Amino acid sequence: MNNINNNVAMVTGASKGIGAAVSYMLAEENISELILVARASQEFNDLKTELKKNTKISVHCYEVDLLQQNEVNDFIANVISSFKNVDILINNAGLTIPKTIFESSLEELMSTMQVNLYTPFQLIQSLLKSGNKFQHIVNIASTAGIKGRAGWSTYSSSKAALTAFSESLREELLPLGTRVSCISPGRCATSLRRVLAPNEDQSTIMQPEDVANVIKLLLSDVGHFIDSENMVVRL
Repeated sequence: MNNINNNVAMVTGASKGIGAAVSYMLAEENISELILVARASQEFNDLKTELKKNTKISVHCYEVDLLQQNEVNDFIANVISSFKNVDILINNAGLTIPKTIFESSLEELMSTMQVNLYTPFQLIQSLLKSGNKFQHIVNIASTAGIKGRAGWSTYSSSKAALTAFSESLREELLPLGTRVSCISPGRCATSLRRVLAPNEDQSTIMQPEDVANVIKLLLSDVGHFIDSENMVVRL
């Protein structure tokens, strides 16, 4: 993974699931600094304690509720002023409110879009406009964005939009030397999945560490040979 040595990496939704697995994976590599973003929780506190205790890299943790625009604005301003450059961005944070079209509200759709699409857009745009030069952006979508499912309309719509955004961004930033990857995990043992499928045995499906290992491959030198607009990752 030589191409990310001494880089600064940011992970959103870092407290648990895929975000935590990616955070641990990156901490094992020779990056210089790791920026972790998540809502305040015991899981996030535990992650901070574990990483700062067992790794030698600089770990910076920001408690941010991505549904609160003022918190997002303050966080972005803090990052721009505190770090020379963010080389790797993993947009992992996700929200789902599974309801039928009869039950869903416009506010719930907007909240889902805020976390799953608007915040990645704002993070990328704001940092680019500040002069940031990304090496690699990884947006984590979902197979639910490829094939919609009953009761998941707000979530599926947001992930389909993130995939389309990633495809446009991939072409737009290519001349700048930035690689943009979009991966769509299938069934994965996360708390988000537990909301969508509460009766599922999570020991029988893909684990967050499996997705983290795919991202590790994308960030590696070998990852330069992977040419895919939307990589499906599933067991």
